[in-house]
Order: sequence, then structure tokens, then C-alpha cells
Amino acid sequence: MGLKMGGEDFKANSLLTFDELLESVYGKYIGFAGGGAKVFGFTSVATDSRNVKPGSLFVPLIGENQDGHRFIPAALAAGATVVFVTDSVYQSNTKYFMDLASENLNITFIAVENNLAALQNAARAYVQKFPNLIKIGITGSSGKTTTKEILASILREKYNVIATKGNFNSETGLPLSVFNIRPEHEVGVFEMGMNRRNEIGEIARVLEPNYAIITNIGNAHIGILGSRENIADEKRKIFRYINENGAAFVPDEDDFANFLLDRVKGRKIRYGKNVGADISGVQFISNDGIGGTRFLVDGIECRLAIPGLYNYNNALACIALAKVLGLDAKLIRSGLEKVKSVDGRGNVLAIKTKADSKGESKKVMLMYDCYNANPDSMEKALSLCGSLEIKGRMIFVLGDMKELGDASAEEHSRIGALATLSKPNLIVFVGPEMENGAKAAKLSGFTNIKYFPTADVDKVSACVLDYVNDDDFILLKASHSMNFDMIAQKISSKEALSA
Repeated sequence: MGLKMGGEDFKANSLLTFDELLESVYGKYIGFAGGGAKVFGFTSVATDSRNVKPGSLFVPLIGENQDGHRFIPAALAAGATVVFVTDSVYQSNTKYFMDLASENLNITFIAVENNLAALQNAARAYVQKFPNLIKIGITGSSGKTTTKEILASILREKYNVIATKGNFNSETGLPLSVFNIRPEHEVGVFEMGMNRRNEIGEIARVLEPNYAIITNIGNAHIGILGSRENIADEKRKIFRYINENGAAFVPDEDDFANFLLDRVKGRKIRYGKNVGADISGVQFISNDGIGGTRFLVDGIECRLAIPGLYNYNNALACIALAKVLGLDAKLIRSGLEKVKSVDGRGNVLAIKTKADSKGESKKVMLMYDCYNANPDSMEKALSLCGSLEIKGRMIFVLGDMKELGDASAEEHSRIGALATLSKPNLIVFVGPEMENGAKAAKLSGFTNIKYFPTADVDKVSACVLDYVNDDDFILLKASHSMNFDMIAQKISSKEALSA
């Protein structure tokens, strides 16, 4: 019998067998006779000891500032049943790990050369246990998570779909996500992000998608990869495993479209508002601002409730893929009707603010896009705001965009000048890099500017609360590390945010 905890047999329900795991990660068993395959089993995977639950495989990663091996005792206490150990760490402290194994005979310890590579290899082996799963990858400089949510919502009208939760799309997030695949799933929709060279290549190898969407090629991570050409070259690695039965989807208007499709072996499909209805089956009706976008799919009227023509473009990618997978217009419409904005990514809410310094609250519209920011997504948000018809005034609160490297000063300056073209009444710039934005806005002739060198949540929130009136529109946009989600909470009453 396998190890049982909480009524669950971890051996019988193990995601991989002992031999499958050992072979996939090129590992070696640490311990004594009586362990190994006799007690082996895991039903979940965690890289953070705080996320370990009974039956977890714990993968302690080594980062720049932290060695996850320190947390193995905590993982064991939380119920981990299998633990990876980096071989160099094991060799430097063999007695400690042998003692740990002898004290925990129901736990399987496996030494591997590199824990991150082992996590990815184990995940790849797990995905290969589902040969009939339709595997879809999504990447791009912006819009990945929203596109994933739109596509998953549409495909659920016909298939049992597993999709990335949140934005678990990195070198560790993608492997953790695919371990959620189960036999009942027919389609997997997985987001793929990057913040270093060859990250897309590595995680594409884990999934080996049959179909893949690239949303755009922008400037996100240009500080790491050096140029948009390098970004495009990295992003197109998502198409590497597509065969003649699969398809690659790229935005028709992107200047790298031909480059992205150059080596694709399967179908090459372009999407976008300029692709004719005779090809796409989609005909634009109207941009309804905050109300979203209306359009026809094969003659049936549909509406995407998420505002912004850039989100309409993301929906066009999803519609094109859905049609390839056999969904008709009625199913597509039904799926689109169920799409909602992803929390923290372009949410637009009618809220009641918290009281200002005079004790007064106001009824305003709040658009908070606080999970991530790069020049492309910032430009799209500003363009959307500039197209809106509102009763009151427009207030922008713009924070630093990260990972721009040598291009940071130039891009923040460009965004600062661009923000003035949307005719706001007040621009609040936040962060050391956004000082460049504030200076550029001032040089453009815009005068109603507030600047905060750090993301002081209380001061920024107070500034906004003391300025707004009823019917005003507030945009909060910054990279996640700027804590703009906290500013959103400081501005909004709890009841309004939950409405």
C-alpha cells in the first residue's frame, strides 16, 4: 500500500510513477532499502514550502537571494511526500540528507543535477501522458492573460478546458500549471511569459503546443533582450513544436508577422481588424468605449464586454482559433458573453471613493490596470481613455514600467508626452523612472502635474481623493511592484470594489 494521508492514497493516485519521474529528471534515489518505489507517490507539485500540502512533490529552487533547500523541513512538516535535492547541495552535505531520509522513511528524496530543469522535465513527462489533449500556448508582449481568459471561456462551450490559473506563465509557473491537467480535460490553454533569453524555448518544450497565439511584439523586457527583433525571435519559439496538423496565429498588423511565421510547419493564420470578413468571418460594428466592442461573427452579433480595441484584437485571435477547433458562431457568442476582465488588468468599475480630507466621498469610474505595465500596454490604456466620453474629468495615475533597461528613460518620457494627448485634467506620475514622464509632460505644455518619487500609497491616494469630483474617471496604471493595487484599495470603499 502507498502512503495514506487524509484518506488519500498518494501512491495509487500519483501523477507520475517512481520510474517515470526518475527517468524524466535523470535522478537518483537518496535513502535506504525500504524506501523509493515502495512508498513513492505525489498528487501535487510546489516550489514554495508555504504551498505544500499532503502529497506534494517539493522542488526547492535556488535563486539569487534564497536557497529553497532551507525549507525542506517545513515542506516535510506540511506533508510533502517527494523532495528533489540539487546534487551539488546533496554532495556538500551528504550526511544531513541521509539522516533526513532515514528519519522520514515514508518520504522519497531524489537527487537531480538542477532542480529547475528537473521540474520542467518532470512536467514535460507528465504532459506526454495525455497524447489526445489539444495543447494551446499563448505568448506576446502584452495581452496574454486576457487572451487566455477569452479563449478558455469560448472553448468551454464545446470542450472540457484546463487553463493557466492567474498568470502562472514563467519557467516555474508553466510547469506547475500543467500538473493540473487531468484525464477528463480535452483542451489545455496555457500562457507563456518570459524575462530572460530562451525562457519561451524552455517552457514550449514542456508543453509542445499544437496551436499557439502570439498577441504582439512590443518593448516588454527589451532591457533584457536588447531589441524587438530579439524579442520576436524568442517569442516565435512557441511555434517550434507545431506540426502540419496544428496552426500558428499572429496579429496581421504586427511588423514582425512574416518573421514570426517564417519557420511554422502547420497552418499560418493572421488575425486582426484588417483581415477581411471573407477570410475571418468577423465584421466590426462599433467601439462602445467602456461598454466594450460589438461585431458580427458569421452574421451573428457578438459583444466583448472588456473595453479597448486592443482587447477586441485579442478576441479576434481567439475567434480564429475557436473556428479552427470547430466552434460555430453561436458557441463563440455564448463564450464571449461570459468573459469578464481579469482582476487588476483593465478592470473598469463604478465606485464610491473613500472619504477625502474633508470627509466627502465621490462617485467615480475607476480603471485599474495594476498587474503589469510596459510601453505597449501603457499606450493602449491611454489611447482607450482618450477615446472615452465621460461626464466629469480625466485623472491619470501612472507608475514606473519595469525591465526596460537602457530604453527606460526614453520610454517613460514618451509615455509622459503621450499621456497629455488624451487630454486628462490631472496626471500623477509615481516612481523614479516616471520623473522622466513628468518632465516630458511639462515640456509638452501640460501644467497640472503631480509627481511622487516613490510609490507612497498614502500620499498618492490622498492626492487623488482630494482632487476627484463626482463623475470623474481615474486610470491607475503601473508595473506590479509599484503597489498600485494598494492605491486602488485606498481610493475605493470596500463595498464598491466588491460590487
